[in-house]
Amino acid sequence: MLTATNPVLDLSGLPRFEAFKPEYVTPAVDELLEANRALIEQLAAFDGAPTWENFVAPLEDANEKLHRAWGQVGHLNAVMNSPELREVYNANLPKITQYYTELGQNQGLFGKFKQLRAAPDFARLNRAQRAIIDHELRDFRLGGAELPAEKKARFLAIREKLSTVSSRFSDNLLDATNAFAHYVESESGLAGIPADVVQTAREAAQRDGKPGWKLTLHAPSYLPVMQYADDRVLRELIYRAYSTRAAEFGNQEWDNTALITEIVALRRELAQLLGFASFAEYSLEPKMAESPQQVLQFLNELAARARPYAERDLAELKQFAREELALPELEAWDIAYASEKLRAARYAFSDQEVKQYFPETSVLPGMFRLIETLYGLTIAPDGAPRWHPDVRFFSIRDRENRLVGQFYIDLYARPSKRGGAWMDDAITRRRITSGIQTPVAYLTCNFAAPVGGKPALFTHDEVITLFHEFGHGLHHLLTRIEELGASGINGVEWDAVELPSQFMENFCWEWDVLAPMTRHVDTGTPLPRALFAKMLAAKNFQSGLQTLRQIEFSLFDMHLHYDFDPHAGKSVAELLDEVRRRVAVIFPPAFNRFAHSFTHVFAGGYAAGYYSYKWAEVLSADAYSLFEERGVLDAATGSRFRDEILAVGGSRPALESFVAFRGREPKIDALLRHSGMVAT
Repeated sequence: MLTATNPVLDLSGLPRFEAFKPEYVTPAVDELLEANRALIEQLAAFDGAPTWENFVAPLEDANEKLHRAWGQVGHLNAVMNSPELREVYNANLPKITQYYTELGQNQGLFGKFKQLRAAPDFARLNRAQRAIIDHELRDFRLGGAELPAEKKARFLAIREKLSTVSSRFSDNLLDATNAFAHYVESESGLAGIPADVVQTAREAAQRDGKPGWKLTLHAPSYLPVMQYADDRVLRELIYRAYSTRAAEFGNQEWDNTALITEIVALRRELAQLLGFASFAEYSLEPKMAESPQQVLQFLNELAARARPYAERDLAELKQFAREELALPELEAWDIAYASEKLRAARYAFSDQEVKQYFPETSVLPGMFRLIETLYGLTIAPDGAPRWHPDVRFFSIRDRENRLVGQFYIDLYARPSKRGGAWMDDAITRRRITSGIQTPVAYLTCNFAAPVGGKPALFTHDEVITLFHEFGHGLHHLLTRIEELGASGINGVEWDAVELPSQFMENFCWEWDVLAPMTRHVDTGTPLPRALFAKMLAAKNFQSGLQTLRQIEFSLFDMHLHYDFDPHAGKSVAELLDEVRRRVAVIFPPAFNRFAHSFTHVFAGGYAAGYYSYKWAEVLSADAYSLFEERGVLDAATGSRFRDEILAVGGSRPALESFVAFRGREPKIDALLRHSGMVAT
C-alpha cells in the first residue's frame, strides 16, 4: 500500500500540491482501481437486502476517493501542463474511462439499485437519497447496463476511444496555441495597443532572448491586438493564425480535422447501441430539455427575435467603418477593431479607459462583499498548498463562524494552462463519520497578469467572467445537501447548471454593487457615475450580433449530434456553413476553422448541450428579475435564492427549484429585456 507515501492518495484534507509528482499518478490510480473493483465484486455478490448504509454509502465512498485523486491529476493537467504530466495523464485516462464504463454496465450493481427502488424502505429515504437512486438507475441504462455482452464490449471500446481522442483534441489546441509567436521589431507597429499589453509583450520577448515585442495567441495578447491594433496587416496575421489553430494548415500532428469526424461518428454509434436515433437524444435524456426538436425550436425562435437587431448592428458597423475608418470592406479581422472604435465614438469611452478602474485588488473584495451581503457570509484568505505562486486560497464562513466552504482562485494566463475560464470541484460536501465534509472549489481564469508593479487590471467583460465562474463556485460551495450524488452541482440537469453563474453576471451592471469595487489604478478615485452611465448605455451594444453568434454555435452543435451523418458525404465544415447561411449575418473567411478549437463540444461536456447557455440564460434573467423588483442587494431575496436554488443541488428537478424561488415557471421576457431586444 502506497497511501502513506503517495500524496495523490492522501485524501484526509486538501490536495497536497506541493508534494505532487507525475510519477505518483500511475501507482495511485492502479491501487484505487484495484480496491474499488474488489469492493464492487463484494457488493454485487452480497446476498442480503441492499440498503443505503450497506450498499450505496460504501460505493459512494470508494468512487469519491477515485474521483478526488484523479480530479487532482486532471486539474493539474489543465493548469500546469507539462510533457511528463501529459504523458502520464493520457496513459491513465483509458483506465479511468474503462472503470467507469464497467461500473455503469455492472448487472450486479444495477440489480441492487433496482431492489432498493422497489423496496418499501425507499419511501423512507430522504429526498436527496431517492433522487440519487433514480439518477443511478437512469445512468445505468444510459451506460449500457442492459446491452447484450457483445454490444457492451463495443460500448466500452467507444467510451475509451472517445476519452482518448477528446484529450488529444485539447492537447493539439494547446500545442498549436503555444507554438505561435510573432515578434514585432518596431514599437510603432503596435500603435493603438494598450500600454500594459505592449509592456507584457516586451517582457515576453526579453524572456525569449529576442529583441522587440512578442505577440501570442493566448487571450491576454490576442484579444487586445484584435480590438486595438491600428495595423490592419498585423490584425489579419494574428487573426489568421488564431482561427486556423489545430487545422490542416499547420503542423500535421496537431490537426484536429480527422478527430472531429471521429468524435462525432463514435458518439453517434454509442447512442445507436442504446437504441437512440442520435447522440442528441441520448445527451438530452438527463437534461431539462425534452427533445432535440424542442431545443431547435427554442434556438430558431430566439434567432428570429435577435436577427433584426443583429442586422441593424452590422449595418451600423459597416457604415461607421466605411465613413470613419476608411474600410470599404469589413473583414473578419476588422470587426473587433471597428466595433471598439464605434463604441468609443458612440458612447465616448473605451474598454481600456474602464479597465483602469478595475484593479484586481478592488474587484475581488467587491465581489466578496456582494456575496457576504446577499447570503450572510464572510470570505477571508486562508492557507493551503498551491500548484503555482499566483494561486490564492479563501475560506467562507457563516454568521456563527462555521466553515461553509473553501476555494482556490487562479486568475492569470500562462503557457502551461489551457484557455478559457471554468469552475471545478476539488472536494464535495457530504456527511461523513466525523461530521460534514467541507466543499472545496477550483476557480480558473486566463486574465493578464500584473505588469510593472501594478495590480492586474480587468476589463468589465473580465469582471463579468469572474462573477460567472464564482456563480458556479457558489452553486458547489453553498449546498446544504449531505449526500454526494446530489450535493452542489451533482445531479443538476446540465442545461440548468449555468443558472447560478449567469445570474451572478447581472450584478456587474448595478451601480450599488459596481461602484464600491472600483478604484482607479493610479489616482485611487472610484468609477465616475457618468462613465458608468455610458457603460450602461452601451450594455447592449451589438447584443443582436452576440446573441446570433451563440445561437450559431448552439445550432451547429445540436445539428451535428442530431441529424448529421459523418459518413454521408457532407463534411462538418459544410454543416457549419449551412447553419451560418440560415442564421448568421457575419460570415468568416473560408480559411477559418472554428470547429477545430471548439473545445466545449469536442473536449468538454457540452456535446449536444451548448444550447444550455441560452436555455439557462432565460432562467437566470427571470430569476434576477425578482431582485430587480425587491432590491438587488435585498438579503431576504438572497437568502431565498440560496435556499431554493443554490442549497438544494440535484435533490429535485431544476424546474421545481426555479418555481420554488420565482413562484411560477420561467418566461423569456426578462432575457429579451436585459438584452435590449424589445420594442421601445
